[in-house]
Amino acid sequence: MSILAKIAEIENEMARTQKNKATAHHLGLLKARLAKLRRELITPKGGSGGGTGEGFDVAKTGDARVGFVGFPSVGKSTLLSNLAGVYSEVAAYEFTTLTTVPGVIRYKGAKIQLLDLPGIIEGAKDGKGRGRQVIAVARTCNLILIVLDVLKPLVHKKLIEHELEGFGIRLNKQPPNIGYKKKDKGGINFTTTCPQTELDGDTVKSILAEYKIHNADITLRADCTADDLIDVVEGNRVYIPCIYVLNKIDQISIEELDIIYKVPHCVPISAHHRWNFDDLLERMWDYLKLVRIYTKPKGQLPDYTAPVVLPDQRTSVEDFCLKIHKNLIKELKYALVWGSSVKHNPQKVGKDHVLEDEDVIQLVKK
Repeated sequence: MSILAKIAEIENEMARTQKNKATAHHLGLLKARLAKLRRELITPKGGSGGGTGEGFDVAKTGDARVGFVGFPSVGKSTLLSNLAGVYSEVAAYEFTTLTTVPGVIRYKGAKIQLLDLPGIIEGAKDGKGRGRQVIAVARTCNLILIVLDVLKPLVHKKLIEHELEGFGIRLNKQPPNIGYKKKDKGGINFTTTCPQTELDGDTVKSILAEYKIHNADITLRADCTADDLIDVVEGNRVYIPCIYVLNKIDQISIEELDIIYKVPHCVPISAHHRWNFDDLLERMWDYLKLVRIYTKPKGQLPDYTAPVVLPDQRTSVEDFCLKIHKNLIKELKYALVWGSSVKHNPQKVGKDHVLEDEDVIQLVKK
């Protein structure tokens, strides 16, 4: 039986099984089997894995990467070309490896790479070669924009989410609060720090047994599901923020638009008329969580035109130095910093000091 047939069989059994306390154990096992089969689809054993796929070795460039996903004819191409046309610098079309990349846009001093991911819907779920590479590119994005037609958003939204979820991409979610540590001996040590509605010791043991794990420490620090535990055991999930871009708002009423604005993670736009692009870009900026650091050469004014842009989890002086050149940290004596991260301006700091958005830094070498 092929992997796809096995997946279909398990999905049918899950659909037939009523959800209640008595069946939680059985459903947990089925979910674990399904996750393993899906992993085999993306990374088949042996072989070349379906070739490299024409044009999908896209070099990551700029300070962040945003992937656009959507069905045909929702206005994705119009949105991409209009955004890139309005906000990109001249000669931004430098990516010949992937024909659908419209370029890099500059926003608030940061370079943001925009990628159209055309193959996610067509056959990616069936493990076809091209779909696999598209998914691999999607997993490297810092933000995913799901572009939907405002007249039929929910059907498309569910299909795309299901496709991405099936390949270990978790949208607008945090990693599960589960402690997991494999051991050589001692069996399964299962502890919880709060009441559980779905997982108990037996279900946890059977899910781990499906992965041939018989010795591990498991700590549930929140009310967790079988899916959460499987995600932690699989260990290959990526957690990516997502914005739902509802296009073609020129075709709906003001009252309908008011309702859409209340939906979480949604931005209504008209790609054709270039309506609400500012709101979309501002929301993209918020979700990307980028930090801009300005440089100040000795005896000169700070350069506010070209900030060094860092992701918000890595903003120490050491991270700043490594972004410019890996040898710079070896030569660093200390840094002078102006801005909200210091108590007085300038303040002398070491390599572990954490910088904040729009700080100014001057490096002093040994």
